[in-house]
Amino acid sequence: MVTAAAHRAWEVAAAVPDPELPMLTLADLGVLADVREEAGAVTAWITPTYSGCPAVAEMAADVDARLRAAGYPRVEVRLRLDPPWSSDLISAEGRRKLAEAGIAPPQPGAAAGLLRLGPTRHAVSCPQCGSPDTEELSRFGSTACKALWRCRACREPFDRIKEI
Repeated sequence: MVTAAAHRAWEVAAAVPDPELPMLTLADLGVLADVREEAGAVTAWITPTYSGCPAVAEMAADVDARLRAAGYPRVEVRLRLDPPWSSDLISAEGRRKLAEAGIAPPQPGAAAGLLRLGPTRHAVSCPQCGSPDTEELSRFGSTACKALWRCRACREPFDRIKEI
C-alpha cells in the first residue's frame, strides 16, 4: 500500500531534472526506479543509463537535496543496477520532450531486452524537420548514451539517444 507520504516523496524525487538532459526529469528518463517512505525516512533508488555513468553522483545528490528540502530529514539514495536501465523506460512524455529539444528519442520497444551493438536498423526522423532521410555520423555523441546524426534534407546535425 502506497501511503500519502510515500506518494509525496515520489513526486519530489520524480521532479529532479537529469543533469545531462535537463529538459527531462529522472522519472521521464526512467532513471528513478523506486521511492519508499517509512516513519519519516525516505529511500530512493536510481538506475543509471549505464553502469559507468558519470552523472550518478550528481543525480543522487540532487535527489537527496530535493527530498531534504521537502522536509524529509532522513534520506538515503541507493544505486540499483538490476534490472538494468533500458531506453524502453523513457516515458512517452520524455520522448516528446527530447524531440522538442532537438534530440531524436529512441523508438519505444526497440531495445526489446536485447543489447544491440550494431548500427540502428530503422529510420530515424530528424527532430528539426521530421525527414526520415538521416544518417549516423558517429556512434559517439556528447554523452555515452547519445550518437551524432545529421539530416540529409535540412542538413542539421542532431543528437540521438541510443537504444539500450
